[in-house]
Amino acid sequence: MTHVVGDPTRFRADALDGFAAAYGRYVARVEGASGFVRSAAPREGRVSLVVGGGSGHYPSYAGLVGPGLAQGCVLGDVFTSPSAAQVHRIGRAADQGGGLILAFGNYAGDRLNFAIAAERLAAEGIDSRVVYVTDDVASAPPAEADSRRGIAGTFTVYKVGGAAADRGDSLAEVERLMRAANAATFSFGVAFAGCTLPGQSEPLFTVPAGTLELGLGIHGEPGIGESTILPAEELAAKLVDAVLAERPAGAGPRAAVLVNGLGATKYEELFGLNSHVARLLAAAGVESVLPEVGELVTSLDMAGCSLSVTWLDRELEECWRAPAATAAFHRAATDEVRTVVTVPLAGLGAEVGAGSADGGEAASPASAESLAAAATARAMLAAMLDALVENEAELGRLDAVAGDGDHGMGMVRGMRAAVAAATPEGAGVGTTLARAGDAFADAAGGTSGILWGLILSTVGAELGDAEAVDGPRFAAAIGAAAEAVARIGGAKPGDKTLLDALIPFAECLAAEVESGATAADAWRAAAATAADAAAATADWQARIGRARPLGARGVGTPDPGATSLALMAAAAAAPLAGDPGAELFPQRDKE
Repeated sequence: MTHVVGDPTRFRADALDGFAAAYGRYVARVEGASGFVRSAAPREGRVSLVVGGGSGHYPSYAGLVGPGLAQGCVLGDVFTSPSAAQVHRIGRAADQGGGLILAFGNYAGDRLNFAIAAERLAAEGIDSRVVYVTDDVASAPPAEADSRRGIAGTFTVYKVGGAAADRGDSLAEVERLMRAANAATFSFGVAFAGCTLPGQSEPLFTVPAGTLELGLGIHGEPGIGESTILPAEELAAKLVDAVLAERPAGAGPRAAVLVNGLGATKYEELFGLNSHVARLLAAAGVESVLPEVGELVTSLDMAGCSLSVTWLDRELEECWRAPAATAAFHRAATDEVRTVVTVPLAGLGAEVGAGSADGGEAASPASAESLAAAATARAMLAAMLDALVENEAELGRLDAVAGDGDHGMGMVRGMRAAVAAATPEGAGVGTTLARAGDAFADAAGGTSGILWGLILSTVGAELGDAEAVDGPRFAAAIGAAAEAVARIGGAKPGDKTLLDALIPFAECLAAEVESGATAADAWRAAAATAADAAAATADWQARIGRARPLGARGVGTPDPGATSLALMAAAAAAPLAGDPGAELFPQRDKE
């Protein structure tokens, strides 16, 4: 919902005041009008592009006023067309003597008010042409293209018109190029959640949980259907297929591509979506020219995104490439199309290791006993991964009390990488765990990544690839890992960290091994001890890390790091039970 609101009836006015205060270097207020013109001095005899529509779609329209784009903009109330009088006032203020292009998305109120304003301006001697954008392929079939709505593709059409006007093209030429750009532009969008009008407590429309609306309009107009929430690659395919289905006959391969966010879908999500969009377009033979990813046409706080493609000929590409400088969009004159380049690791001054399939260090020759222990270790890692996947949401919930809620996700990501790295056979247990530790640390990142990478790598280094893995050696390796975590992490018992489960686990394991317990029994007892220790952390205040500032508010929630360790330890007991390869530390003969 919209959270920062004063008097809802002044939402537009307050937004315009704040925008003017921030971006006076680009825009100037027009007295008595809800809009802006460029703050730079007019260029006599040039065509002026004026864009407009309802508020709530920033950066359309105020964010597009400046060199290379619009000469002026006019805004109505939220999702409401500006009045003809407002369009007229802005048009007069923006006129530089070369005539006006009045441009907007194709909505009934806009068409009526801009048309009336154009007539008034023409009657006053200002030649004014109307260009409305019809890029939304979901809103009408191709045979009724003139009835389609204008959504994110408006940006490309405006960019073409602004560039043509600024370089001195005639009014008729600017109009022709903008109409050509409109005819070559196709968009398709989806929404995951509705938007909330300022001052309202409920959204303007809702999307059922776990679904998305296909082709929904930017004001909540009906789409063409529903779908369950799709993974990014499948969503990208939906968008690309819908847009490419209307590729004009004879269109060349080059296109301006926009991946647009509608207000609540953030940039990292859009970049992730674009990774799949770019791949699919390239596979279809599309050459993306200076693609853009970001919020170009929004809808307040709507969660959603869209894809727009404008097929470029030489004329349109020249305008698309032209420089621009506005509050929301910048393009330098030196911008060039570049292919994606991956710098080789060696190019950064690092030598890639030789002698192994994955580019790391070659494994040392392993004994038969170490190979058997490695098989058991791989099974234990896989079991740990299953437990993390099953409990990912709960671990995230625990972490959200004091952190950012990503502990479950990070642990799953790290362990998944560890399992993959440990999969190749032929390595002893030392090398296997070292690879798993490096992979975990690299994939998970953060505190959990470095600590679990340290645990796995330390155990691997202690066990090596040559000697048999008996109970005392294994227990000592776990103890060494606990010491390494304490040393590197700087935590102590009682600080409410992973260490509060790891130390009891290591101590119990050593005691059970010393008593002559079997592998499965010793591990199971240690896992139970770790579970009790992790649960006990709920009664403590954190004394280190991000949870420390919570003080007493953190009491009642167990530490997520200790909890995930206990879960993993319990899951790893199963591969040790009744497995011939589980003679990780065989029962010793009692004297």
